[in-house]
Amino acid sequence: MSGSPYLSLQHREAIERRAALDVTSYDVSLDLASSDETFGSRTRIVFDSAGGSTFVDLKARHLVSARLNGSTLDPASLDRGRLPLSTQPGVNELVVDAVMEFRTDGEGLHRSVDPADGRHYVYGMSFMDAAPSIFACFDQPDLKAPYTFHVTAPRDWTVVGNAPGEQVAPGVWELEQSQPLSTYFVTLVAGPWHLISSEHDGIRLGLSARQSLAAELEADAEEILTVTAQCFDEFHRLFDERYAFGDYHQAFVPDFNAGAMENPGCVTLRDPYVFTSKMTRGAHHLRASTVAHELAHQWFGNITTPAWWDDLWLNESFAEYMGNRVLADVTEFDDAWIRTSYQRRQWGLIADAGPSTHPVAGNGATDAVAALQDFDGISYTKGSSVLKQLNARLGDDVFFAGVNDHFASHRFGNATMHDLFSSWERAGAGDLGDVTQGWLRTSGVDTVSFDRSREVLRRTPPAADPVARRHSFSLARIAADGSWRREAVSLDGAETPVEVDAGDTVLLDVDDTSWLVAHLDPTSLAALPDLMPRLEDAALRAAVWDNVRSSLESGSATPAEVIAVATASIPGETSDEPLSFNSHASDPSKLLLTEWLTSKVVPLSADPASARAGLHAAYAQRAASAEPGSTVQLAGFQAAIETASSVADLIAWLGGAVPAGVEADLALRWRLLTRLAALGAVDRAALDEHLAAEPTAVSTIQHARAVASLPDAEAKAWAWDRFLGVVDVPNYELQSAGQGMWQPGQEEITAAYVDRFFADLPGTASHRSGWLLSEAAGWFFPLTALTEDVVARSEALAADEGLETSLRRQLAVLADEVRRRIAVRSRT
Repeated sequence: MSGSPYLSLQHREAIERRAALDVTSYDVSLDLASSDETFGSRTRIVFDSAGGSTFVDLKARHLVSARLNGSTLDPASLDRGRLPLSTQPGVNELVVDAVMEFRTDGEGLHRSVDPADGRHYVYGMSFMDAAPSIFACFDQPDLKAPYTFHVTAPRDWTVVGNAPGEQVAPGVWELEQSQPLSTYFVTLVAGPWHLISSEHDGIRLGLSARQSLAAELEADAEEILTVTAQCFDEFHRLFDERYAFGDYHQAFVPDFNAGAMENPGCVTLRDPYVFTSKMTRGAHHLRASTVAHELAHQWFGNITTPAWWDDLWLNESFAEYMGNRVLADVTEFDDAWIRTSYQRRQWGLIADAGPSTHPVAGNGATDAVAALQDFDGISYTKGSSVLKQLNARLGDDVFFAGVNDHFASHRFGNATMHDLFSSWERAGAGDLGDVTQGWLRTSGVDTVSFDRSREVLRRTPPAADPVARRHSFSLARIAADGSWRREAVSLDGAETPVEVDAGDTVLLDVDDTSWLVAHLDPTSLAALPDLMPRLEDAALRAAVWDNVRSSLESGSATPAEVIAVATASIPGETSDEPLSFNSHASDPSKLLLTEWLTSKVVPLSADPASARAGLHAAYAQRAASAEPGSTVQLAGFQAAIETASSVADLIAWLGGAVPAGVEADLALRWRLLTRLAALGAVDRAALDEHLAAEPTAVSTIQHARAVASLPDAEAKAWAWDRFLGVVDVPNYELQSAGQGMWQPGQEEITAAYVDRFFADLPGTASHRSGWLLSEAAGWFFPLTALTEDVVARSEALAADEGLETSLRRQLAVLADEVRRRIAVRSRT
């Protein structure tokens, strides 16, 4: 059933090719001006070989010619993305001339048209195995080489890449030779971009976005550049090696699948990070944390790169840890760790407790396609947690002495986990075998609970891999009057005693210093509605929600108990983070707290209408009591919209009767329209009129969500055509259509699409690939159809070895999500 026309590189093949080859340089010429559908790509590769047979990776529409050491190769020998080579010992030169396709799925050389003004834009996304769709290459992370690019583009375009460049003639751009790069880091950002230039500490800084976002980029530039400069200064303080890649450009690009990509010298970020409306502080934090994360990658990943994808944690876990740490230490976002607890922790915990769990390191990535699936909450948040624990154990002096030795030993090269731990041992860390074995090489997460009757903390390891782990964390004991104190605890074995007063509420891991699923005991859970209005400490409130969310997800709390905590705490929230409703996350485990409450806990309640009404009243109360114009007011009002059932209120707000301090901007109006659409209180014609009045990218994306949310058969068929590829739309519109389609309360209308999903899903591999293939499956999965039949059919299809690997992984994860939702509903 797999529709991919290309072979995925196997790890064993990568080892063999690395043993045979050393790449000296790439020289790439691209013609982006001759067609809107294709581009010319000419690649000259100089490499040393031990001699013998190998292959170069190329995903071309048409191979024009190829010459190896002056001899012509047969274009017909190109097979499933591989061009066979018979190399000579010593120096070889390969020249490949090909016609490549612009892509529209956020990978390769992506070309998009801005709906606001019709301008065309191009950017390169070479991760994970997309580089060969831009240029011929030996596509694996441990065959690094410097790159020189020559680009012909339309005369009104600018071109930015991994190395500084200039326009030498109208439409002709020459880029300097880059530092040695892995193929997956190579990028170009070309088009009529709006550019902003700056400088800090001798480094030229740049920002770019589409022309239709020029005013918004100008408004956001100071904040983005300030965070960038502050992070640069702190990384330069911590690391012996200065930033090594020349200019540092941050390009905000459309239809980007990830949050960002750390391409050396030219980071690409999703352009919703350029804010077109007033945003919460949580949204500003998320953007700043992305900026810090990608800058950390310039060391962790870019200077020293994993030899293979089974050590991808050397990139992502470090960038996650260092980005959050530096953000909290030197920027205005000093609450970064608290906000990360709300935004990211459950993503990793749920993944680690589910069927897709895998080790942080040595994750068994047999090929590049399989490796892509492990870019998940385990590789990011669990790995970050392990590094945070390790830093606390070693101290900064030893921790960074080891890191700096690692960079120096493998500068512009590749390394493994063993290499890094050898550097720490040389720095004086001692034996770290318990870290590698207990935390990095084993999968699964321990559950920790408080047994009040016996006054013990109990550790329950995962059944599949019951390795012994030592947990060190802070426990909070909260008295009935709201006073509280921390207590450091160590849990070495199955149990450890803890003495508490009879009425104390007990919270686990209040500072996120370990990695565990916390189960609240019944007495503590029952006390929280009374306590939350009196708890002022932000870290403690975040810990409450981490404990509550884990308790519901793992079976020790009911929806009613969760709603009781929420309705008691929301009116007194002083941070917008617990109120925010911004992410529209595609992964259910990445939902922000308010999204989790409204889209998951409410529908699973015994009386969803009553639960929604209770939340709505709480959010409306907070919006009314907050300081006008504050982001707390904004977040509270946005959440009140999402939970509203009164059509009259929604229409009044859409007409401008919003609370003083709230701006009824474009984003807020579409939020109102989408809620009205889900309630069946607005029709397709009205939505189309709103789009026509302001045809921006924001409007186009939100229009798709609103149309798909309508409770009628025509709207659902409209959305399904996008899933099937009958109507080809950009990524963000596809995501919005999928997320709008499966509305709680519309199960009767969407019932027919449950069968269609399982029938139609395999065929989507014929017109999608890579990242977008599995993402689309997640967006259109029937998550409101909570039946054992859906679980069984998902698992059966996931077991089909003929199905594309990423779809099998996605189905297994979503089957587990449905199973857990059914279990939660059974406890109501």
